[in-house]
Amino acid sequence: MIWRILAWCGVGCVALLAAIGGTWLFLLPGSPAQGTAPAISRDETEATLAALKPPKRKRPLIAIVGINEMSETTDYLMPYGILARADVADVLTLGTQPGPVALYPALKVQPHATIAEFDAAHPDGADYVIVPAMSREDDAVALQWIKSQAGKGAIVIGVCVGAMVVANTGLLDGRRATTHWYSVRDLQKHPAIRYVADRRLVVDRGVATTTGITASMPMALTLVEAIAGRAKAQAVARDIGLAEWDARHRSEAFRFTRPFALTAIANTLAFWNREQLGIALTPDIDEVSLALIADAWSRTYRSHALTFAATAEARTSRSGLRILPDRIAADWPAQQTPPAAVDLPPARALDQTLQSIDARYGPRTADFVAMQLEYPR
Repeated sequence: MIWRILAWCGVGCVALLAAIGGTWLFLLPGSPAQGTAPAISRDETEATLAALKPPKRKRPLIAIVGINEMSETTDYLMPYGILARADVADVLTLGTQPGPVALYPALKVQPHATIAEFDAAHPDGADYVIVPAMSREDDAVALQWIKSQAGKGAIVIGVCVGAMVVANTGLLDGRRATTHWYSVRDLQKHPAIRYVADRRLVVDRGVATTTGITASMPMALTLVEAIAGRAKAQAVARDIGLAEWDARHRSEAFRFTRPFALTAIANTLAFWNREQLGIALTPDIDEVSLALIADAWSRTYRSHALTFAATAEARTSRSGLRILPDRIAADWPAQQTPPAAVDLPPARALDQTLQSIDARYGPRTADFVAMQLEYPR
């Protein structure tokens, strides 16, 4: 009798949870709001560029800082790759501690220096500090270092949920800001911060923030333009496969929807059908294309991207960053190798990867990944 009562209780609990979950799903919007992004006035664009002019050096020094335990892949690598490619500034990647920086959801890199080594070499600080999303938004070491750099006159740029890290330093108090769509409510919990919708990039008195992950591409190009002019930024944009860029954004197009939730649930439950996809880590690999490809495939909830190489030594990327292979292997099974895209310009590599995800797992998973990346598709 007891086991029957327990069984029925179990069934009742499952039914109750299903009912609650069903109601929650029903209340979610069926699709994001449709429409076009509002135009950006020339005056606003010029004000943004003026606010991002190098504060100290003619050839600026840019530091991209991450904690060693899971900083966001594209937030960390895309600004580095684009700015280093532009060759208008000295660009360094930093870790808060010695050793590699493990990126999330994929890749591992050996940064150029620790924050302590950077401070010893550059006591007057950086011109710009770029802050990616981090697994710990309240890391005391990172927060203190970012605040100290701002105190030395650096412009601080929070990329994606890196805005929440910057918010926790207090530097956004009394300022306007944006962040990844999923973290907007968290940002709004800071009463001293004024959230700005419909902008991929917001700059306010020495502190800049961006929307989701892929916003680091137009942000980096805007920074190139502020440093070296429009013609240089256009040349870099052509090189990375982007026809145009600006701060235009439609915030309502990115939100938690019923298809998003259902895809997350379905792909998570299909744990027996998860793949490890291998990407060959070749010398001079484009770190931006690699970041976007590995990031996208690792966000399907059906696959995880790994890098492999014949030996354990780090491979130097196109712009001089040392990337460590996840696996030591001479090759990878063909059926578990994503379609080649690392040789494409970064913007095209992302588009092709989303098309490949669509072909492999269906359009809902491709849309699910694009939504996480806050990428207009």
